[in-house]
Amino acid sequence: MTPISQANSGVAPLPVADLTAKPRLVVTLGDAAGIGPEVVLRAVNQRLRQQAEITLIGDRTLCHQTYEQLRTIASAESTAELTDPDTLPFIDLAIGAEWNRAIQTGVGSAASGELSFRTLQTAISKTLAGEFDGIVTAPIAKSAWLAAGHRYPGQTELLAEMAEVARFGMLFVARSPHNGWALRTLLATTHIPLRTVADTLSSSLMTVKLELLIDCLKKDFGLRQPRIAIAGLNPHSGEQGQLGDEEKSWLLPWLIQQRQRFPQAQLDGPVPPDTLWVRPGQAWHGAHSAAHDAYLALYHDQGLIPVKLLAFDRAVNTTIGLPFIRTSPDHGTAFDIAGQGLADGTSMIAAIELAIELCRQRLANRH
Repeated sequence: MTPISQANSGVAPLPVADLTAKPRLVVTLGDAAGIGPEVVLRAVNQRLRQQAEITLIGDRTLCHQTYEQLRTIASAESTAELTDPDTLPFIDLAIGAEWNRAIQTGVGSAASGELSFRTLQTAISKTLAGEFDGIVTAPIAKSAWLAAGHRYPGQTELLAEMAEVARFGMLFVARSPHNGWALRTLLATTHIPLRTVADTLSSSLMTVKLELLIDCLKKDFGLRQPRIAIAGLNPHSGEQGQLGDEEKSWLLPWLIQQRQRFPQAQLDGPVPPDTLWVRPGQAWHGAHSAAHDAYLALYHDQGLIPVKLLAFDRAVNTTIGLPFIRTSPDHGTAFDIAGQGLADGTSMIAAIELAIELCRQRLANRH
């Protein structure tokens, strides 16, 4: 596996002690009614188990039921991709027969939401206690969490709360299958209505996100002098205030200050949102010498539409700012295809690969 930290050209990585360590990862099964168990069983192959100590967490009975069901309906080639959960280290929450019966494949519910919530809670607690170096989370359904009485925008917020972290961010990472170039996109705002984005954005919020990004690029990806492109908010980045004044009134002055604060980083912007993604699109498919090491998008769809267009089955969500590594595939529970043997494990494999890479970097930095 080519280290993602060396996938972009331009700047030599930080010297590290050893990038061959075998990290300890705990992999959650996500919502048991969705495709989480299937993509996990497709992902935890022998190659990855040779690179990391991988432990699954969830309800073993439900996971085994998924495995047996998929074996009966999947093709021989597809079945060969599956790993028998009974052959893996497993933290079994053992929710019991009555609770198991309340969880129906393809139907998110309070029962499946409660199980996925407790699964993540347990994984976080054990990781904070030092039992694991990182967490890889299968997808959950926010509606199922809400039905179970847990009001969180997503898994990221629970991770930050339990880790007692106030500064965190959602960084999406994908590696091109064509040339190994790494696309890294951080979102300044995440799961909020579009109409509130402009009021939520501020120089203080942007400072937090930029600091997190620069620290992550240095600590987790080994980039000394990162090149970062910051998006504008309005069409044409406001056209000198004619199409919106956020860039002129505060975003550009803020960026000038940040260039002075971080002389080791190349900070370009505010780049008009419609042209921001031209270079990464070119880099994904060909030469990438002119592309940036990371992109700071101002809101959810501004960053994730291009990411999913380029790398729908390869993008990985990693939470930066935590005291441990957390990655997740960039797709949902897909209740409509759950239990049918149709789920693609590519993004989950990428999530585990990235977790291994980042954990190794952090473990090496300790020495």
